[in-house]
Parts: sequence; C-alpha cells; structure tokens
Amino acid sequence: MAYKKRGKLLCSQREHEQLEKISRSKTQEFRKVQHSTIFLMYMDNKPVSEIARTVGLSRESVYANIDKALAFGPIGALNDLAGRGVSAEISDEDKAWVINLACSSPKDHGYANELWTYSLLSRHIKENCVAKGYPRLKNAGKSYVHGILDKEGIKPHKITYYLERRDDNFEEKMAQVLSVYKEIQIINRIESGQEMPERNHTTVSYDEKPGIQAIKNISAQLLPVPGKYKTVGRDYEYKRLGTLSLLAGIDLHSGIVIPLVEPRHRSAEFIKYLKKLAGHYPEDWKIRVILDNHSSHRSKETMKFLESVPGKFEFVFTPTHGSWLNMIEMFFSKISRSFLRQIRVESKDELKQRIYQGIEEINQEPVVFKWKYKMEEEKIETTEMST
Repeated sequence: MAYKKRGKLLCSQREHEQLEKISRSKTQEFRKVQHSTIFLMYMDNKPVSEIARTVGLSRESVYANIDKALAFGPIGALNDLAGRGVSAEISDEDKAWVINLACSSPKDHGYANELWTYSLLSRHIKENCVAKGYPRLKNAGKSYVHGILDKEGIKPHKITYYLERRDDNFEEKMAQVLSVYKEIQIINRIESGQEMPERNHTTVSYDEKPGIQAIKNISAQLLPVPGKYKTVGRDYEYKRLGTLSLLAGIDLHSGIVIPLVEPRHRSAEFIKYLKKLAGHYPEDWKIRVILDNHSSHRSKETMKFLESVPGKFEFVFTPTHGSWLNMIEMFFSKISRSFLRQIRVESKDELKQRIYQGIEEINQEPVVFKWKYKMEEEKIETTEMST
C-alpha cells in the first residue's frame, strides 16, 4: 500500500511539554498516552514502522492519527479521539490569530482584494494555519470564521466612511459661521415687528449645484389611466443631452432664492453671479456671502472683480469639509426631492427654463431657514419657518 507524503507536525513549546507529560502518565486514558507517543515520535522524525511497533498499532492507524493531528493539532486530536464525536477545541490563541488576520489587509498577504471576503479569509487560514502554528484551524470554514469575528464585532468585508478634518482652523471658522447665523436670527426677530426694515445689508448663503442632468425620453411618456395604468410609464431607454450648473444663493432674511443657471461654474460664472446678486439689491447695500473654499471663489479673476466694487461684498468661508454648515445645501436637497426629481426635457434650454420656473414658484412662498444650535456643544439641527 502506498502512503502519501505528510508534512511536519507543529506545536507550541507548551503543547510539546503537555504531550510529554501525557505520554509518561500512569493515570491518563491509555489511548491518550498512546496517541501522544505517536505525535512525539512523529515530530522526532521516527519511521512510521517504528512508531507502529512501539505503540502496538497498525501503520494505517498511526497514519490516521497523524492526519488528525495535522488537521487539528496534537492536543486537539487527543481531545477528539475516534468514536467520541467531540470536535477539536479552538484555543484563544487560534482565535486571536484569526482576528489579527482579519484586521490586516489582503494585499499585504499577496492578494488583489482590497477587503477580505469570508471565503478568501477562510481559505487563507486553511492554507497557512499549520505553517503559522495554528493547525487546529485546518478545517475552519466560512461560518466558523464568521462566528469568531462576529463575536468581536469585526466585519472586514465592510467599509465605514469617515471624514478627516483637514482644516486646522475648523472650530474657529465654524464658530464664525454660527455667529453670523445667530446675528441673523436676532435681526429677523427684531424686523418681524417692523413694517419697513431699516437694514442696508443682507446675508446670502451661496453654493453651486453642478451636474444637473438634461435627460430626454426616447419614446412617449405615458400618463396614468384610471382602472388601467396606475403609474407614469416610461421607456427604459433615454438620451443624455448634457449637464447644467445651478449657482444659487438664499437670502437668509427673506428666504428669497437668487439663481443663475450656466453650463459651467468657473470664475467667470461666479463673477457673473455676483453681478446679478448686486443688481438684486439697492446700490448702497452691502452683501455678506457665506460660501465654501472652491477655487473659483478665491481666484485672481474673482479678486480683481471684488477690487472693482470695494466694500460691496464680504465673504465668510465655511471650513474645509464643512459644507453642512451652509444653509443653501438644504435648499438644494429640497429641489432635488421636488421638481428636479425624475425630470425629463427635450433640450438643455428647456431644463434651464424649468429650473428657473421651479425656483420662481418656490419664491412665491419663501421660507426663512432658522438655525438652532448650541455652540458650546457643537450640536446643530435645522428647521424651516415660513415667512
């Protein structure tokens, strides 16, 4: 009978000492004494025929026990004697190795994957556990690996995104923006009891919404028919006509939105918007603009324009990655969920006109956004208050 070549049987120093103790024991179960002797002799590179004579078993039985030790480790094999139906015990050290492996990157182990899958992780464990000194894991499948990791709350196949603060002056800039909102709230409260406001300044929350898709239906759009069609019907195919950018600011005192729709949103378009914004208010009014750090807002062209209208504009910049501090974002969310949702047009020009129309309809019932916050706790929530 031919026998396959088997690898080395590995174990820790502590396990080796435990095997020696069992092999010399006068009180341990005979089969444990017998099998520990097999494992020790095999690790000492003794021929299988010599091992068989020493322990009084056939070569087939010796090989069967060696295979079990290679699969579960020598101590695990002792605890899983034939006929007992007891699975090999996975030690805390084995589990720790699995957890540590799951917390590493697959590419560090020579794989193309960015994240572990349970299939890849269990396969890697099976292929490397013996060499790494954890042979009990030889038969660890996906479900068992999942159980070990799930108990520790580790999900190596998933990503949770975070946003690193890259603005060294984040808190300072945030406090400045929140102070502006607090000032506006006080002014609006005072003006609510006056028929004619005496202000000669305003504050506008500004941003761009780029990439608004102009999408055309290829086939006719079918409207609902009572008793026949419950929904609007559209062909799956459509045609992309390009995109437009919405440059918009919302007056934080009146709730009026001042829009400008352009093919792009470069410095030229931003300057065009500032000119439109200036024309919206009396000539002697000063306009404070809350905006982000987009390059077009700080470009040479923009600075040159601002120099031509000294004292007209004051910019308050939100911190880097702090766009959530800008109230215009709530307006963009609102139009995305209303008239821009599922919009279909015949041309980019039609899209432009419908954007203007949608904002004009909103301006007929303007909403003043009220910012509620606790600056000391940096907790912010927003509500809407009709004018």
